[in-house]
Amino acid sequence: MDELATQIRSVTEIALFSVGDVIITPAGILHALLILFVAWWVSKLGRRSLERMALRRPNLNASSVYTIGRVLHYLILTIGMVASVSSLGIDLNKFALFASALGVGVGFGLQTLISNFVAGLMLLFDRTLKIGDFVDLESGVTGEVKEISIRSTIVTTNDNVDVVVPNAEFVNGRVTNWTMRDAVRRIRVPFGVSYLADKEEVRKVVMEAALTVPHTLVTKGREPQVWLVEFGDSSLNFELAVWLEPVAVKSPTRVQGDYLWAIHTALQKAEIEIPYPQRDLNVRNWNWQAGPGAADTSEPESK
Repeated sequence: MDELATQIRSVTEIALFSVGDVIITPAGILHALLILFVAWWVSKLGRRSLERMALRRPNLNASSVYTIGRVLHYLILTIGMVASVSSLGIDLNKFALFASALGVGVGFGLQTLISNFVAGLMLLFDRTLKIGDFVDLESGVTGEVKEISIRSTIVTTNDNVDVVVPNAEFVNGRVTNWTMRDAVRRIRVPFGVSYLADKEEVRKVVMEAALTVPHTLVTKGREPQVWLVEFGDSSLNFELAVWLEPVAVKSPTRVQGDYLWAIHTALQKAEIEIPYPQRDLNVRNWNWQAGPGAADTSEPESK
């Protein structure tokens, strides 16, 4: 056993390379990796403890708990990295100078990565975006925020597609947050009817149709409304303005379709015409013998 231990010790103390005056050995590397593993394990344990505490106390803000957990994770990993480097015997002052010089050179090539990193920190501490928010990005991505990491944010669309969005897009671009302060929102559903239709009857029919849709929120001061908004080319154009239940806010396309379905059914039942676009066709210089497109070579009739 003593001989085996001696052989193992001799292998782990082999000099692999040196950093300045410090010789790096397999034992030193294993020790540093062990410290990193312990730091990762402590970070994971701390985040799980925060999640359990949030479940036991519903009054805690979920987004705040998530932010604390992410900051705790990065802080513990940073401490673990510093401790692992120190365990190798490397002077941190020299390492800091080297890291600063390296950072200046690498920074020019990793501007996008650094920008996303800083944007991720801003999102974690900013209150404008949190887990569970339903957002509409300038790039066209629409969905629910599932995870905010230090480099990117995962947005899950209503088709259950996970889109990885760089954090800089949330900071530099325009973001529509449907559930930032209040989950109750109003949508406007456009529709048109014939000029011969009775406007009051249209209002009554569409209001009744809106109340049959389960997404409609009926509270004092937030009742559905029907507005005449435009005299169109071939129709009177209306809008149904309706407040939605909080659950329906995150499915705008499906909700819009449900209201259009209900409006069309109600107008058909009330025999209110939904007109087709009308176009006037003016025919000039038509040669009936040669067909359309031919020049009219006939002489004008004499008067």
